[in-house]
Amino acid sequence: MTISEAKNAENIELTIDGRLDTTTAPQLESKVKESVKNCKLLILNLEKVEYISSAGLRVVLLAHKLMAGVNGKMIIKNPSAFCSSVFEATGIDGVLSIARA
Repeated sequence: MTISEAKNAENIELTIDGRLDTTTAPQLESKVKESVKNCKLLILNLEKVEYISSAGLRVVLLAHKLMAGVNGKMIIKNPSAFCSSVFEATGIDGVLSIARA
């Protein structure tokens, strides 16, 4: 998994490419915790995520919770078909803000 970061004023977009699973989730968690300190809007671009496990879902929910804790917002941008199906199956799509192109 690779994480690319783009900053714009008070916004940070993290683009994740690859598998978001038990092995890679800690990397994203560290990046999210670092990013939350410096933004009002955190965008997680999941367009290139081919697989997301429960560990990955935990980090996504953690990001949502951390942003709410600093009066910020998190948006899931362009989730892959796999991510969308997992979000729908778990009901998380009703909790998260999801933007599709």
